[in-house]
This record gives sequence, structure tokens and C-alpha cells, in this order.
Amino acid sequence: MSDVQKMGLLAGWGNFPLAVACALKRQGYAVYCLGIRDHADPALAEICDEFHLVGIAKLGAHLRYFRRRGVRQATMAGKIFKAHMLFAHGGWLRHLPDWRCCRTFYPHFLTRTQDRKDDTLMLTLIDAYAEDGIHFQPPTDFAPELLVKAGPLSGRTPTAAQLKDIHFGWRLAKELGRVDVGQTVVVKGLAAIAVEAIEGTDACILRAGQLCPQGGFTVVKVAKPQQDMRFDVPTIGLRTLQTLVAAGGQVLAVEAGRTIIVDEDEALRFARQHRLTVVAMDVAQWAADQQAA
Repeated sequence: MSDVQKMGLLAGWGNFPLAVACALKRQGYAVYCLGIRDHADPALAEICDEFHLVGIAKLGAHLRYFRRRGVRQATMAGKIFKAHMLFAHGGWLRHLPDWRCCRTFYPHFLTRTQDRKDDTLMLTLIDAYAEDGIHFQPPTDFAPELLVKAGPLSGRTPTAAQLKDIHFGWRLAKELGRVDVGQTVVVKGLAAIAVEAIEGTDACILRAGQLCPQGGFTVVKVAKPQQDMRFDVPTIGLRTLQTLVAAGGQVLAVEAGRTIIVDEDEALRFARQHRLTVVAMDVAQWAADQQAA
């Protein structure tokens, strides 16, 4: 297999890693997948050349696995449940971090001289891989078809009131992303109902449903202004829309070209069946709408 390009895949939860693995195989890569234990789908074993489950805090094991297989480029996909990792009983130590993990993340978890924001932790991880000669690339470089295109995705366009809420939520979500807190804001009638933090988008939407039992609210999910496309790219799918319906929401607005949609056909079929408005906007469109308002 020496004449075949090797690609490492660091896989978290959800169908996104499956889609990336399939795209890599279509392009002729030999895919060596490290699945994060309690997160990654075992079905990856049927797609990848190799699939190995590993603990999230076993950084030394991650690096050895890829090095021994001659992997020099990698990509990552899938969600990591950060709240469970950091704040479940026993905290991060219950994952039994190895020496390399302790050494790398010492300032973040032990001395706490560095913060534990998503970007901070992920860039620290990427730098650790780079020290061992393994460089991460954006997963969308290999599966650009997963990025949503601008327009009404579910066939329904927002009403004037919903569009105002989208613009309002967009500004809030961008500011939320700028300080690396979250990507999602839920609004109704130009009032913020819920903002995403460590709990994730689905939990944020469900909380909005509890706070606004009359429903009909708008969810806005955008990329950070400083978004690094190698990790934590905004992602939606069938589960997002199922959560929206369960919570009583009506509109989902995302950022075109910087949001991933998985299981697109199934997700948008569900959206049409439940008369949801799902729209993707780009920055230029948003700016033009703002000027016209």
C-alpha cells in the first residue's frame, strides 16, 4: 500500500465521520481511523482500512498509532461531548490521561494557567500532532459537498418577522462565537431565549422549548468569525431538526459555505414534512439585508 496516500481520521460522535470516511475512500485514500471511545460509530470499521477505538485522553496512544502506520496527514470529524468529559463525576481524570496528554494539557487542567475554550484545546491538540509530524486538514477539503449552499433548504422562505429574528440572532451568534462560547442562539420577537455554551446545540434548543412553551422560535447557528475549518465546524442534520420539532421551534438559519449538513436528503425531507423553515445565508446576503432593513 506504499503507493496509496494514507489519511488519519480522528472520529467523534455522529454520522459526519462516516460521511468523511466514505469521501476519503472514494478519492483513493487508505484511511486509518482512530475512533474516540464512547463516541465513534463502530460502522466506521466497515469503511476504513483500519479502525481502532481509543480513549479520548490517550494522546500518546493516538500519536503512536498514526506514526507506526506512516500517517503524516489527518483530519477530524464528529462531536465530542465536552461537558461529560470535563464535568462528569471525576472530571477529566476519570479518562486516565496518559503521560503525553498530561504534559500537553497541563496548563489547561492542572495549573489552569490557560483556559479551556474549544479553540484553545483544539489548537493545543493540533500543535501536539504537528510536533510528531502529523498535520491536520479541514474535513471539508475532502467532502466539500457537505457544506450547505445559500438559499431556502426546505423550500420555505422566512416571513418578514422571522427574517428580523434571523438578523438579530445572527449578530448575537457571531459575538458568541467571537469569544468562543458557542455557535447557536435561539430567538423570538427580537428577544434572546437561549444561547449555546458547553451543552451543545440540541440541549440549547430543548432549553429554549422549556423557556418558550408557546414555540414558534428561530434557531440561528453560525461559524465563528475566526472559524478554523479543521475543527468544530457548525454541523446540522436530522437530529437537529427532530430536536427543533420536539422543542416547538419553527425556523433554523445557518451560515452558507461554513455549515455542514449530514444526512441531507433525510433531514430536509423531515423538514418539509413538518413545515420547518430551514435557510442558509451567506455573509454578503446578510449584510445586504441589513442595509435594506
